[in-house]
Amino acid sequence: MPVKIQSNLPVKEILERENIFVMDENRALHQDIRPIHIAILNLMPLKEETELQLLRSLSNTPLQIDVTFLAVASHEAKNTSVSHLNKFYQTFSDVRERKFDGMIITGAPVEQMEFEEVDYWQELVEIMDWTDEHVTSTIYLCWAAQAGLYHHYGLQKRKLEGKMFGLFWHKVLNRKIPLVRGFDDMFLAPHSRHTEVPIEAIHACKELTVLAESDEAGLFLAMAEEGRRIFVMGHPEYDRITLDGEYKRDVSKNLPIEIPKNYYPDNDPACKPLLMWRAHANNLYTNWLNYYVYQTTPYDLQGTPDFTSI
Repeated sequence: MPVKIQSNLPVKEILERENIFVMDENRALHQDIRPIHIAILNLMPLKEETELQLLRSLSNTPLQIDVTFLAVASHEAKNTSVSHLNKFYQTFSDVRERKFDGMIITGAPVEQMEFEEVDYWQELVEIMDWTDEHVTSTIYLCWAAQAGLYHHYGLQKRKLEGKMFGLFWHKVLNRKIPLVRGFDDMFLAPHSRHTEVPIEAIHACKELTVLAESDEAGLFLAMAEEGRRIFVMGHPEYDRITLDGEYKRDVSKNLPIEIPKNYYPDNDPACKPLLMWRAHANNLYTNWLNYYVYQTTPYDLQGTPDFTSI
């Protein structure tokens, strides 16, 4: 089944070239089906790139997905045009009375700041609290995972000596939990960050269940509230060349950066990177949509007073 997006969203053409089934609003009106409503709070500066990555990840299930893109109102985007935001994005005030089956809150390049120093922190706190009664299951990605762990459980982040950058091996824990159903014992996933929440602090938090971690990179996947909150410390949505672009950007700016680990053949940046994490990334989003959204959400979202009893 397709992902439903606005008819003139620029990434629609790219998705169609990749043979990903996308449906525009006009065709969706003729479908006698209750789609799964997913909100994506896109905090990344290159919003179109993140749109494409996440829509790819959501396209591999038999469910019809209706996506609403959100942007924070308390921050002025510098890398995405105002016209793009006005056409394709809503703000929290536009949707605060709605309910969603699922939500994704992306990372953001603000991890070296204290949370309270981020200009949209108070708005994000309001949104995170709002999800408790308006969203069946929320995925927090990378910096958003650190923000969610801090806000909900008081877990502090810490600065790393060097950037956690590249592909890292992770081991699966708690295999019987549906979110990691179908995962291999060990799998690769991308990380790109300067901070972390210590894995020992996460294990010590009784409300959290760790599902996958790395001896080198720490947490990859944890959940709480029986899957109402899911924390992903890496970037499973990254495409083949995302780390390559980040590396070459920093090199061009003479910033201190190491070659991303386990990424280029023979550690040669001139070589085409190997795509070795897509299957597990797709599996993660498919499991989330199936077990924690579709099979959990009420059929009539608007007729449900709150999600506190789910």
